[in-house]
Amino acid sequence: MRMMKRLLILGLFIGLLHMPVAHAQSAPANPLSTVPASAAPGQTHIAGSARFQPDRFAGRAGKYYALVWGVDSLSVKAVESGELIRFSYEVLNAAKAGPLSDKKLEPKLIAPNSHAILVIPSLEKVGQLRQSNTPEAGKSYWMAFSNPRRTVKRGDRVNIVIGQFHADGLVIE
Repeated sequence: MRMMKRLLILGLFIGLLHMPVAHAQSAPANPLSTVPASAAPGQTHIAGSARFQPDRFAGRAGKYYALVWGVDSLSVKAVESGELIRFSYEVLNAAKAGPLSDKKLEPKLIAPNSHAILVIPSLEKVGQLRQSNTPEAGKSYWMAFSNPRRTVKRGDRVNIVIGQFHADGLVIE
């Protein structure tokens, strides 16, 4: 039953990819150069030159984190040859994002597939590998989880838990 659902969803997705797209505007005279509305006079923009950046969250998830927690651009990356997993986010609303930098709360990275729970290491001279100062809107913040046995790898889906904050299904880059 589960496999049938996956095949049905895959078939619908492939069908949507092959649907023709109707454009409301006429095509430019030169298809390689177009001038976006935000461009200054005389500027040329090469079509397709902008790098494609997929939306990290489908539909409502990104809006949820922005409205409820005041954060955006959540990302999880393996750094230092996979010895550390770095979770970063951008603050939109400092008051709502406050609990993410609370020193009393211990952040956890949970990897359901490998049954691993990673924590932030506390080094003797440096302290915890996280930013815990008062958040400011428009700034990015990070925290690093220790992954000494490299049980969590690029491509794995993980959950970040900081008190009541839960970000589920983030993919490690």
